[in-house]
Amino acid sequence: MSTSRRRFFAGKIALITGAGSGIGRATALELAKYETHLILCDLNAGAVQQTAELLQGKHASFETHTVDVSDWDDMQALAAKIHKSHPALDILVNNAGVGLGGDFLSTPVADWQWVIGINLMGVVHGCKLFAPAMVLQGRGHIVNLASAAGYYAAPDMTAYSASKHAVMGMSESLRAEMSVHGIGVSAICPGIINTNIVATGRMHGATGAAQEKIAALYRRRNYGPELVADAIIGAIENNRAVTPVSPEAWLMYGAKRFTPGLLDWANSSSLLKRLRP
Repeated sequence: MSTSRRRFFAGKIALITGAGSGIGRATALELAKYETHLILCDLNAGAVQQTAELLQGKHASFETHTVDVSDWDDMQALAAKIHKSHPALDILVNNAGVGLGGDFLSTPVADWQWVIGINLMGVVHGCKLFAPAMVLQGRGHIVNLASAAGYYAAPDMTAYSASKHAVMGMSESLRAEMSVHGIGVSAICPGIINTNIVATGRMHGATGAAQEKIAALYRRRNYGPELVADAIIGAIENNRAVTPVSPEAWLMYGAKRFTPGLLDWANSSSLLKRLRP
Protein backbone atom coordinates (compact mmCIF):
# COMPACT_ATOMS: atom_id res chain seq x y z
CA MET A 1 0.00 0.00 0.00
CA SER A 2 1.35 3.39 -1.00
CA THR A 3 2.42 5.48 1.99
CA SER A 4 2.15 8.67 -0.04
CA ARG A 5 -1.38 7.77 -1.10
CA ARG A 6 -2.36 7.12 2.51
CA ARG A 7 -0.98 10.53 3.50
CA PHE A 8 -2.89 12.16 0.67
CA PHE A 9 -6.29 10.65 1.50
CA ALA A 10 -6.15 10.05 5.26
CA GLY A 11 -8.72 12.12 7.12
CA LYS A 12 -10.34 13.48 3.98
CA ILE A 13 -14.13 13.46 3.62
CA ALA A 14 -15.43 11.83 0.45
CA LEU A 15 -19.04 11.56 -0.71
CA ILE A 16 -19.82 8.89 -3.30
CA THR A 17 -23.16 8.60 -5.07
CA GLY A 18 -24.22 5.24 -6.45
CA ALA A 19 -22.15 3.63 -3.68
CA GLY A 20 -24.42 0.60 -3.43
CA SER A 21 -22.81 -1.34 -6.28
CA GLY A 22 -20.31 -1.40 -9.11
CA ILE A 23 -17.84 1.45 -9.46
CA GLY A 24 -19.26 3.37 -6.50
CA ARG A 25 -18.83 0.42 -4.15
CA ALA A 26 -15.36 -0.36 -5.47
CA THR A 27 -14.30 3.27 -4.99
CA ALA A 28 -15.56 3.21 -1.41
CA LEU A 29 -13.65 0.01 -0.65
CA GLU A 30 -10.47 1.44 -2.16
CA LEU A 31 -10.67 4.77 -0.35
CA ALA A 32 -11.33 2.94 2.91
CA LYS A 33 -7.80 1.52 2.70
CA TYR A 34 -6.43 5.04 3.07
CA GLU A 35 -8.49 6.09 6.12
CA THR A 36 -10.83 8.40 4.22
CA HIS A 37 -14.15 9.18 5.87
CA LEU A 38 -16.81 7.90 3.48
CA ILE A 39 -20.30 9.28 2.92
CA LEU A 40 -22.03 6.50 1.01
CA CYS A 41 -25.16 7.46 -0.94
CA ASP A 42 -27.49 5.40 -3.07
CA LEU A 43 -31.13 5.23 -4.08
CA ASN A 44 -31.22 1.59 -2.97
CA ALA A 45 -31.04 1.50 0.83
CA GLY A 46 -30.37 -2.24 0.89
CA ALA A 47 -27.51 -1.98 -1.59
CA VAL A 48 -25.72 0.82 0.25
CA GLN A 49 -26.13 -1.13 3.47
CA GLN A 50 -24.39 -4.09 1.79
CA THR A 51 -21.48 -1.79 0.94
CA ALA A 52 -21.40 -0.69 4.58
CA GLU A 53 -21.29 -4.32 5.69
CA LEU A 54 -18.27 -4.92 3.45
CA LEU A 55 -16.53 -2.06 5.25
CA GLN A 56 -17.19 -3.49 8.70
CA GLY A 57 -14.01 -4.68 10.34
CA LYS A 58 -11.78 -2.69 7.99
CA HIS A 59 -11.37 0.17 10.48
CA ALA A 60 -13.21 2.36 7.98
CA SER A 61 -15.06 5.51 8.97
CA PHE A 62 -18.33 5.84 7.08
CA GLU A 63 -21.97 6.83 7.07
CA THR A 64 -24.82 5.87 4.74
CA HIS A 65 -27.63 7.88 3.18
CA THR A 66 -30.48 7.05 0.82
CA VAL A 67 -31.00 9.65 -1.89
CA ASP A 68 -32.35 10.09 -5.42
CA VAL A 69 -29.71 12.16 -7.21
CA SER A 70 -32.21 13.21 -9.87
CA ASP A 71 -34.51 14.78 -7.25
CA TRP A 72 -33.41 18.35 -6.42
CA ASP A 73 -35.39 18.48 -3.17
CA ASP A 74 -33.98 15.14 -2.05
CA MET A 75 -30.44 16.25 -2.82
CA GLN A 76 -30.94 19.57 -1.02
CA ALA A 77 -32.07 17.69 2.08
CA LEU A 78 -29.01 15.45 1.85
CA ALA A 79 -26.63 18.41 1.51
CA ALA A 80 -28.20 20.18 4.48
CA LYS A 81 -27.79 17.05 6.59
CA ILE A 82 -24.18 16.48 5.48
CA HIS A 83 -23.15 20.08 6.06
CA LYS A 84 -24.38 19.96 9.66
CA SER A 85 -21.62 17.44 10.39
CA HIS A 86 -19.06 18.35 7.75
CA PRO A 87 -18.61 22.00 6.76
CA ALA A 88 -17.21 20.95 3.38
CA LEU A 89 -16.30 17.84 1.41
CA ASP A 90 -12.76 17.17 0.28
CA ILE A 91 -13.87 14.78 -2.47
CA LEU A 92 -17.16 14.49 -4.34
CA VAL A 93 -17.61 11.47 -6.60
CA ASN A 94 -20.70 11.90 -8.80
CA ASN A 95 -20.91 8.25 -9.79
CA ALA A 96 -24.63 7.41 -9.83
CA GLY A 97 -25.74 6.55 -13.35
CA VAL A 98 -27.98 4.34 -15.46
CA GLY A 99 -27.72 2.65 -18.83
CA LEU A 100 -30.02 3.29 -21.78
CA GLY A 101 -29.64 1.69 -25.19
CA GLY A 102 -31.60 1.82 -28.40
CA ASP A 103 -31.86 3.80 -31.59
CA PHE A 104 -33.31 7.30 -31.51
CA LEU A 105 -36.66 6.37 -33.08
CA SER A 106 -37.26 3.53 -30.61
CA THR A 107 -36.34 5.43 -27.44
CA PRO A 108 -39.34 7.14 -25.77
CA VAL A 109 -39.10 10.69 -24.45
CA ALA A 110 -39.79 9.42 -20.92
CA ASP A 111 -36.54 7.44 -21.05
CA TRP A 112 -34.67 10.50 -22.32
CA GLN A 113 -35.94 12.38 -19.28
CA TRP A 114 -34.97 9.47 -17.02
CA VAL A 115 -31.38 9.15 -18.26
CA ILE A 116 -30.76 12.90 -18.39
CA GLY A 117 -32.28 13.27 -14.92
CA ILE A 118 -29.85 10.79 -13.38
CA ASN A 119 -26.71 10.85 -15.54
CA LEU A 120 -26.56 14.61 -16.07
CA MET A 121 -28.79 16.35 -13.54
CA GLY A 122 -27.52 14.07 -10.78
CA VAL A 123 -24.04 15.45 -11.49
CA VAL A 124 -25.37 19.02 -11.70
CA HIS A 125 -27.17 18.63 -8.36
CA GLY A 126 -24.09 17.21 -6.64
CA CYS A 127 -21.81 19.96 -7.92
CA LYS A 128 -24.32 22.73 -7.25
CA LEU A 129 -24.86 21.69 -3.65
CA PHE A 130 -21.34 20.72 -2.56
CA ALA A 131 -18.99 22.88 -4.64
CA PRO A 132 -19.81 26.19 -2.86
CA ALA A 133 -18.52 24.89 0.48
CA MET A 134 -15.41 23.57 -1.26
CA VAL A 135 -14.84 27.06 -2.67
CA LEU A 136 -15.09 28.57 0.81
CA GLN A 137 -12.70 25.90 2.08
CA GLY A 138 -10.26 26.68 -0.75
CA ARG A 139 -9.62 23.07 -1.76
CA GLY A 140 -11.28 19.88 -2.91
CA HIS A 141 -11.78 17.61 -5.88
CA ILE A 142 -14.86 16.73 -7.93
CA VAL A 143 -15.02 13.49 -9.90
CA ASN A 144 -17.74 13.11 -12.52
CA LEU A 145 -18.35 9.69 -14.02
CA ALA A 146 -18.67 10.14 -17.75
CA SER A 147 -18.06 7.37 -20.27
CA ALA A 148 -16.25 6.50 -23.45
CA ALA A 149 -19.69 7.33 -24.85
CA GLY A 150 -18.95 10.88 -23.69
CA TYR A 151 -16.55 11.34 -26.59
CA TYR A 152 -17.45 8.46 -28.91
CA ALA A 153 -21.10 8.52 -29.93
CA ALA A 154 -21.92 5.06 -31.23
CA PRO A 155 -25.19 4.26 -32.98
CA ASP A 156 -28.02 2.91 -30.83
CA MET A 157 -26.85 4.94 -27.83
CA THR A 158 -28.31 8.34 -28.70
CA ALA A 159 -29.79 9.28 -25.34
CA TYR A 160 -27.03 7.72 -23.25
CA SER A 161 -24.33 9.38 -25.36
CA ALA A 162 -26.11 12.72 -25.07
CA SER A 163 -26.12 12.46 -21.27
CA LYS A 164 -22.45 11.54 -21.10
CA HIS A 165 -21.31 14.12 -23.68
CA ALA A 166 -23.04 16.67 -21.46
CA VAL A 167 -21.12 15.44 -18.40
CA MET A 168 -17.87 15.75 -20.34
CA GLY A 169 -18.63 19.29 -21.46
CA MET A 170 -19.79 20.34 -18.01
CA SER A 171 -16.68 18.86 -16.40
CA GLU A 172 -14.34 20.68 -18.78
CA SER A 173 -16.02 24.03 -18.17
CA LEU A 174 -16.33 23.47 -14.42
CA ARG A 175 -12.66 22.52 -14.21
CA ALA A 176 -11.69 25.88 -15.68
CA GLU A 177 -13.97 27.73 -13.26
CA MET A 178 -12.95 25.80 -10.16
CA SER A 179 -9.20 25.86 -10.74
CA VAL A 180 -8.94 29.42 -9.45
CA HIS A 181 -10.45 28.21 -6.17
CA GLY A 182 -7.97 25.37 -5.71
CA ILE A 183 -10.52 22.70 -6.71
CA GLY A 184 -9.81 20.01 -9.27
CA VAL A 185 -12.40 18.44 -11.56
CA SER A 186 -11.93 15.09 -13.32
CA ALA A 187 -14.08 13.25 -15.85
CA ILE A 188 -13.71 9.45 -15.73
CA CYS A 189 -14.45 7.39 -18.84
CA PRO A 190 -14.50 3.71 -17.86
CA GLY A 191 -15.35 1.79 -21.06
CA ILE A 192 -16.68 -1.77 -20.91
CA ILE A 193 -16.74 -2.62 -17.21
CA ASN A 194 -18.26 -5.66 -15.55
CA THR A 195 -21.07 -4.00 -13.59
CA ASN A 196 -24.85 -4.38 -13.71
CA ILE A 197 -25.44 -1.21 -15.78
CA VAL A 198 -26.43 -3.12 -18.92
CA ALA A 199 -28.45 -5.82 -17.15
CA THR A 200 -30.48 -3.22 -15.22
CA GLY A 201 -30.61 -0.54 -17.92
CA ARG A 202 -33.48 0.24 -20.27
CA MET A 203 -33.01 -1.04 -23.81
CA HIS A 204 -35.12 -0.57 -26.93
CA GLY A 205 -35.27 -1.82 -30.50
CA ALA A 206 -32.60 -4.26 -31.62
CA THR A 207 -30.49 -3.37 -28.59
CA GLY A 208 -33.34 -4.39 -26.29
CA ALA A 209 -33.59 -7.75 -28.03
CA ALA A 210 -29.87 -8.30 -27.46
CA GLN A 211 -29.74 -7.00 -23.87
CA GLU A 212 -28.87 -10.30 -22.22
CA LYS A 213 -26.28 -11.06 -24.89
CA ILE A 214 -24.60 -7.70 -24.31
CA ALA A 215 -24.69 -8.16 -20.52
CA ALA A 216 -23.07 -11.59 -20.98
CA LEU A 217 -20.31 -9.98 -23.07
CA TYR A 218 -19.57 -7.57 -20.22
CA ARG A 219 -19.43 -10.46 -17.76
CA ARG A 220 -17.10 -12.49 -19.97
CA ARG A 221 -14.82 -9.50 -20.47
CA ASN A 222 -14.66 -9.25 -16.66
CA TYR A 223 -12.84 -5.92 -16.51
CA GLY A 224 -13.67 -5.12 -12.93
CA PRO A 225 -14.91 -1.91 -11.28
CA GLU A 226 -11.91 -1.97 -8.91
CA LEU A 227 -9.76 -0.91 -11.89
CA VAL A 228 -11.98 2.13 -12.36
CA ALA A 229 -11.75 2.87 -8.62
CA ASP A 230 -7.97 2.90 -8.86
CA ALA A 231 -8.19 5.24 -11.87
CA ILE A 232 -10.48 7.57 -9.91
CA ILE A 233 -8.03 7.75 -7.04
CA GLY A 234 -5.17 8.41 -9.44
CA ALA A 235 -7.15 11.17 -11.15
CA ILE A 236 -7.73 12.86 -7.79
CA GLU A 237 -4.08 12.52 -6.73
CA ASN A 238 -2.77 13.92 -10.00
CA ASN A 239 -5.64 16.29 -10.83
CA ARG A 240 -6.23 14.75 -14.25
CA ALA A 241 -8.86 16.36 -16.46
CA VAL A 242 -9.95 13.25 -18.39
CA THR A 243 -9.19 9.63 -17.52
CA PRO A 244 -10.14 6.83 -19.91
CA VAL A 245 -9.78 3.52 -18.09
CA SER A 246 -10.18 0.33 -20.13
CA PRO A 247 -8.09 -0.38 -23.26
CA GLU A 248 -11.04 0.25 -25.59
CA ALA A 249 -11.80 3.54 -23.83
CA TRP A 250 -8.20 4.65 -24.49
CA LEU A 251 -8.39 3.37 -28.08
CA MET A 252 -11.57 5.31 -28.80
CA TYR A 253 -10.22 8.39 -27.02
CA GLY A 254 -7.12 8.40 -29.21
CA ALA A 255 -9.03 7.58 -32.39
CA LYS A 256 -11.57 10.33 -31.77
CA ARG A 257 -8.80 12.89 -31.30
CA PHE A 258 -6.40 11.83 -34.04
CA THR A 259 -8.24 9.65 -36.58
CA PRO A 260 -11.99 10.41 -36.33
CA GLY A 261 -12.56 9.05 -39.83
CA LEU A 262 -11.52 5.62 -38.59
CA LEU A 263 -14.42 5.57 -36.12
CA ASP A 264 -16.84 6.61 -38.87
CA TRP A 265 -15.61 3.68 -40.93
CA ALA A 266 -15.88 1.34 -37.96
CA ASN A 267 -19.47 2.42 -37.37
CA SER A 268 -20.35 1.55 -40.96
CA SER A 269 -18.74 -1.87 -40.58
CA SER A 270 -19.22 -4.58 -37.99
CA LEU A 271 -15.98 -3.83 -36.13
CA LEU A 272 -17.50 -2.14 -33.07
CA LYS A 273 -21.01 -3.55 -33.13
CA ARG A 274 -20.31 -6.10 -30.44
CA LEU A 275 -19.01 -3.37 -28.14
CA ARG A 276 -22.19 -1.33 -28.22
CA PRO A 277 -24.57 -1.46 -25.30
